[in-house]
Amino acid sequence: MSQLMDEKEKPLISVIVPVYNGQDYLENCIDSIEKQTYRNLEIIIINDGSTDDTAAVCVRLCEIYPNVRVINREDEGVSAARNAGIDSAEGSLITFVDADDRMRPKMLQVLYDCLMRTGSDVAGCGFIPWEQEEQWEELLKNSYRIHRAEEYRPVQYLREQLLKGNTRCWSKLYRRSVIGELRFQSGLTIGEDMLFLVHLLPYVRKIAETDYPGYGYFQNPEGAMNREFSPHYMDQIICWEQAREEVLKIDRRLEAQVTSLLITGIMLTAGKLADLPFGERRKQKEYVEECHTKLREELQVWGAYEMLSKGYQFKSQMFLAMPGIYLMMYHFRKSRHQKVKKENT
Repeated sequence: MSQLMDEKEKPLISVIVPVYNGQDYLENCIDSIEKQTYRNLEIIIINDGSTDDTAAVCVRLCEIYPNVRVINREDEGVSAARNAGIDSAEGSLITFVDADDRMRPKMLQVLYDCLMRTGSDVAGCGFIPWEQEEQWEELLKNSYRIHRAEEYRPVQYLREQLLKGNTRCWSKLYRRSVIGELRFQSGLTIGEDMLFLVHLLPYVRKIAETDYPGYGYFQNPEGAMNREFSPHYMDQIICWEQAREEVLKIDRRLEAQVTSLLITGIMLTAGKLADLPFGERRKQKEYVEECHTKLREELQVWGAYEMLSKGYQFKSQMFLAMPGIYLMMYHFRKSRHQKVKKENT
């Protein structure tokens, strides 16, 4: 009885789960949240215009779990969906989970303890990628020692975490007070979480990170980063351009580093264009030209090229000099690799 009272006295955590056509994943995601050892939770599912049976799954989940709420919306994208969740949240703490991902049972307790122990505004943990159910079940059997959290001031976090790849909004627990009126930028679907974190930094006193692998990241073959090129892929370039403006307000010495990440985003987008068959690629000529123009401009930023890996230095020089030939060669090499991989499976 006293243990139950102690749980109820803990702050309410609002778990925000945006979903689009997630009928095959959503129930397992919510089940993993309901199995958290931290019990005082509300789960807000934002059904973002799904066209499959996601709505029916949501109804069933509400019938099973009294702490689940559903917001049904038109398809406005993941940023607008997360914003609707923030607006509706009643908890003093907030976390985000993608509908095809899952949590290890202790994740929220670990993050809550880390937040309280360090007095931070945000606490983050590590993640484990997985593809098959057998992998996930095996991961749940493994026990992990919880290491001491590393604490960062905002500029330090920017340098040592965010600009070194920790750009995810999920696997983190936020104080609602530090988010305040800040929201994800609507209309952006790739890179939007990185941009949210960059905009959050000026309001943060301290961020803590523990390497406890609490979040299960599903490597979804139908996920956004694995789909065929669409104009939305240009979002990662837009996000890094906007992020650079904010980063330079914090520390102008980081211009070369953040520009190298922007160049990497341009080349990743070019790679997606290269994946298209030749006829389809010709229809996207304006985006090829835009990537080429932006690459030429960004390579002029002093020190940015030197901060690229050797591989991206070679790729950027090739694309700059011979964009059409580079895309053709990239497409041929990727197609050949996929064919060999298919033959070996």
